Amino acid sequence: MNKEKIGMDLIKNRRSVRSFKEKSLSLKTVEKILEAGRWAPSGLNNQPWRFMVLEKSDKDRLVPYTHYGHVVKAADKVVLVFLDKKKSYHREKDLMALGACIQNMLLAASAVKLGACWLGEILNQKKAIQKALNCAHTLELWGCIALGVPAKRPGGGRRFPLKKLIVKI
Repeated sequence: MNKEKIGMDLIKNRRSVRSFKEKSLSLKTVEKILEAGRWAPSGLNNQPWRFMVLEKSDKDRLVPYTHYGHVVKAADKVVLVFLDKKKSYHREKDLMALGACIQNMLLAASAVKLGACWLGEILNQKKAIQKALNCAHTLELWGCIALGVPAKRPGGGRRFPLKKLIVKI
């Protein structure tokens, strides 16, 4: 199998996992996921992302701030992704870079057979979360990834046909 096919298979087969086994992930494994995020593209190579890895009671402190608290509780670790406002040079470009960073981490987790879910709804409470976690005022929460060993693999995904998505060639 060629590398292009392997890459496309990884992209097409990645799914959001919301239920996890009660199994701990090693710090080394989590660092591999963070390393993938670190290699995302960013404007001027400013790398505006910062990571916070939460587990156990620290992770559970997020539960009141989201409708998906059951996902947070079930995950072994939660990775919070922040925009470092001191490193930011163009907000929109930096937010796109954070999206690329998060996608890299999701793909890396899938590649090593871990489950991950990008929780977006939690950002509705990002200021309260930042305060609860005593985050520096220079960090702005923009991503939350629940991470763990999947209890089950979700089924196949659906996408619109490419013809419906192309505006003009």
